[in-house]
Amino acid sequence: MITALITVLIVGYFIGCIHGSNAAQLLSGVNLKEAGLGNAGASNATLTLGWKYGILVGLIDIGKGIFAVLLTKFLLLNYTSFEDTQIAILLYITGAAVILGHNFPIHMNFRGGKGTASLVGIFLAINWKFGLLSIIALVLVSLLSNYLLVGVFFLYFVFAINSLVFEATIWPFIIIMLLLFVATILHLENIERIKHGTEPKIADAFKREEDETV
Repeated sequence: MITALITVLIVGYFIGCIHGSNAAQLLSGVNLKEAGLGNAGASNATLTLGWKYGILVGLIDIGKGIFAVLLTKFLLLNYTSFEDTQIAILLYITGAAVILGHNFPIHMNFRGGKGTASLVGIFLAINWKFGLLSIIALVLVSLLSNYLLVGVFFLYFVFAINSLVFEATIWPFIIIMLLLFVATILHLENIERIKHGTEPKIADAFKREEDETV
C-alpha cells in the first residue's frame, strides 16, 4: 500500500503539471501568469483571452484529471489485489496529487492554477453520473451568483457529499476537505475582491467577446 501510495502521488503530481495554459500561450503568445489575474487556469484564460481559450484550457485541465484517475483505476483493478476501500483511497489521493501538480507545478516555480477544472475531471472519473450533475450545478450556481468562485465552493461541497454517500471509508471525505482548505487559501484574493466589488464577473467574459466581434 505504501509503494502504491508513493507511486500515485508522484505520477499524479506530474500529470497535474501538464497545463492547459501552456497550450493557450503557444497559440496566443500570452503568458496567463503575467496577464489578467495572473492565474494559469481556465477562468483567467476566459477573462483574458476569451471563452474559446477558456474552453481549451479547461478541457486540457479536466482531461488530465480524468486520465490520471482512470489510469490508476485500471492499474489497480487489473494488476493488484487491493480491497475496494484501499482502491477508493488511492483514487482520491491520485486526484489530490493532480490538483497539487496543477496548483504548484515545478516548471512554473510552483505557481500554477487553482485546480477547479482538474477537480471536475477527477469527479467525473470517480463518479461520472454525479460528476455531470455537479458540473450542471457549478454552471448554474456560478451564473446565478455571477461569480465562478461561488460555484467552485459549491462543487467542493457536492464532491464532499458524494464521498460520504458512496465511499465506505471516511478518508476520501478528509482528502476533499484538505483540498478545499488549499483552494480556500489560493482564493483568498478572490474572496477579498468579491467583498470590495472588484472581482471580475462571469458576465465580463461575455462582454469581452461581444466587444471583440463588434
